[in-house]
Amino acid sequence: MDFEIEEEPSVSISTHHSRNKKEGCLKGLDSTWRFLQSAHFFIYLAHLLSTWGDRMWHFAVSLFLVELYENSLLLPAVFGLAVSSSLILFGALVGNWVDRNTRMKVVQVALLIQNLSVILCAVVLMLLFVYETEITILWNGWMKIVCYALVIVIGVIADLASTAMSIAIQRDWIIVVAGDSDKLSSMNATLRQIDLLSKLLSPMSVGQIMTFSSSVVGCGFIAGWNLFSVCFEYLLLKKIYKMTPGLAKKGDNQNKDEEVSEQNQTTFKDERVTSAPVSVEGELINNTSTNRNDKETGCIKGTLVSGIRTFRDGWIIYYKQPMFLAALGLSFLYMTVLGFDGITTGYAYAQGVSSSVLSIMVALSALTGLIGTMFFTISRKYCGLIHTGCFSSIAQIICLTLCIASVFAPGSPFDLSVPLYSSASDQLETYTTATFPTDVLNASVTKQSLINKHIPYDETSQLPTNLTNSTETKEYLSIALYFAGAVSARVGLWSFDLTVTQLTQEMVYESKRGIVNGVQGSMNGIMDLLRFVFVIIIPAPEHFGILIILSVAFVSVGTYPGSGLSLRELVRPAGCLDQCGQVRSLKRWATVPFHLSTEMKGEGKTLSASFLLFSISADS
Repeated sequence: MDFEIEEEPSVSISTHHSRNKKEGCLKGLDSTWRFLQSAHFFIYLAHLLSTWGDRMWHFAVSLFLVELYENSLLLPAVFGLAVSSSLILFGALVGNWVDRNTRMKVVQVALLIQNLSVILCAVVLMLLFVYETEITILWNGWMKIVCYALVIVIGVIADLASTAMSIAIQRDWIIVVAGDSDKLSSMNATLRQIDLLSKLLSPMSVGQIMTFSSSVVGCGFIAGWNLFSVCFEYLLLKKIYKMTPGLAKKGDNQNKDEEVSEQNQTTFKDERVTSAPVSVEGELINNTSTNRNDKETGCIKGTLVSGIRTFRDGWIIYYKQPMFLAALGLSFLYMTVLGFDGITTGYAYAQGVSSSVLSIMVALSALTGLIGTMFFTISRKYCGLIHTGCFSSIAQIICLTLCIASVFAPGSPFDLSVPLYSSASDQLETYTTATFPTDVLNASVTKQSLINKHIPYDETSQLPTNLTNSTETKEYLSIALYFAGAVSARVGLWSFDLTVTQLTQEMVYESKRGIVNGVQGSMNGIMDLLRFVFVIIIPAPEHFGILIILSVAFVSVGTYPGSGLSLRELVRPAGCLDQCGQVRSLKRWATVPFHLSTEMKGEGKTLSASFLLFSISADS
């Protein structure tokens, strides 16, 4: 009897434990199923399709152009220059177009133009590969040049459409879908992780297809992918639009609050209030009134004048944003030779690094980038957005000191005595002249002549061993420090990038998100072009150390506004609310004067003042 009494509790406990375990599994499956049916998952899936196609296209188009133009880098260079220049010139116009149209119309038009442009480019390239001989004969070779120009122009259009798509989804839709700041941080980090994985894996997929089949098959695969992607992405985005009612309302209530804030700031500056509407800064004229004047002066002239005015106003709006310094600092990070692109590859090859080692470094850089996104999510949760930006910038600069050390480490090719545009053959001739006797240089370098001069001979290389040993025993400490600094700095880089991205999302008015992010893309393009200019001016590997030092200097200047010493993370003006319509409390640090404009609801009065604070805690 005692035995039975003792056994009953153990049976009930085990039964209860199994029941709880079963209920936990069911809850986990239920939460997973709800996530797979949520707008969050659909936006991740749409972003994966978009970025995968973009990464494949940008990787493959350069290889196609190199192969078509007799293994020359001229066409890829012209294509890259055209894309960067178009983004600089039309970034503000693209962003303004995103602001002026409904959300669904923007993604419909941008998605269609982007994918159809890539498909058309792939078809033209396919025709060039298949009928290259026939096309070369037509018009004395001019037909081939026309095809090259067509590929570049259509590629530029596809890139501008991709920019519009990126602004719409990653800078606007995601804010509405997230709903609050915490979810927004998590979604930003997830989207960046998808982007990094696509950047790593998608070139491998299309590269394998091109290697084991042909470039024609590669073009066909890219065209087929975009044809599939445009249909599936549209269905996903339409589903997200229906699931999120807030996407149908673009700045209705927010525009009213924005007008109140504009009137408050304008009244404080000047009591003379005109009937014409003003922009978010209180200075720029509304585009609707200017468009009427443009129509009166003629269609073509009015369009040109409107475009120039939009370009000008976009840069003024960008400058007057409270997070201007942080956004400007982010663009400075594009002026660097410490990324894993063609410039890094060329320098690594000059240092004797093999392709396998270089591929491992690229994979490690992607891995540290993923770690950076996870660091951002954790740090923002426990330390806040501002402190996360500070920690990220400090960590990045500390890691980049290894790159500075690589310039002066053993094995570094850094030598300012070498002329800027000296070739490798000239340097080899100078070296051999100082090493070998004159009669050896005048005669053919044979085994017997070297033995007669008592110079050791290497059978494998057919060159003197004192020359081959100098290359074989080259020290790799310099290039190891370079890669260690560049790879480890990706943690701070992507964390800082996400910090500035969320600052921009939270602090820019909804009606100005497109034009501000369009100008931000233009600023990034300017710094990217500046990087290529520096490389063209200083192309020799012996002078690459100068580019490394310049890159670290630009990164240091760029991350300085992200620190607590001078970050213009100002108090949000009245009316600049989040998507839920609720005010948010943030602790802000500023060492510059800022304008605080709040409305005293109880008395209906407006209080405006300027302060110089070092640390404040305010409700925006």
